[in-house]
Amino acid sequence: MKLFVSSHGHLASGLKSSMEILYGRCDNITVFDAYVDERSVQEQLKKFFETVNEGEQVLLISDLYGSSVNQAMSLFLDRPDTTLIAGANLALMIGLAGRECISREELNELIAQSREMLCIVDLEKETISQEEDFF
Repeated sequence: MKLFVSSHGHLASGLKSSMEILYGRCDNITVFDAYVDERSVQEQLKKFFETVNEGEQVLLISDLYGSSVNQAMSLFLDRPDTTLIAGANLALMIGLAGRECISREELNELIAQSREMLCIVDLEKETISQEEDFF
C-alpha cells in the first residue's frame, strides 16, 4: 500500500516527520506540501502514480474536505485501487502504519477511531494515569 499525503503548507511533511519519529523510515508515504512553491498537486500526483505498481493499493490523504488540495486529489480517483481520505490527522496515520493493505470496512473503522481522538480534554473528568503509555 502506498500513501500520498498533501496539505496546505507543511502539515503533510509534519505528519510524515512525526510518523518517522514513532516508526522509523516510512518509505510507503509520499508527501506534498502545497502552496509553498510553484509545484502543483496535480504534477506531484502524476509523478507519484508513475511509482505505483499494478494492483497496488493507493490511499490519497488530504488535509481538508472540499479544499483545493482535496479537489485536485479527487481528479485521480479514476485510478485503480485508489481511495481519497479527507481530514488527515496523526491518529489516522498511526492506524495505517505498517499495513500492506486495508479493506473499506477497516478504513471506515480507522476513520471513526481517528475522529474520537479529536476531543476536548477535561482534566477533571479524565482518569488517565501519568504512568499509562499513551499509545
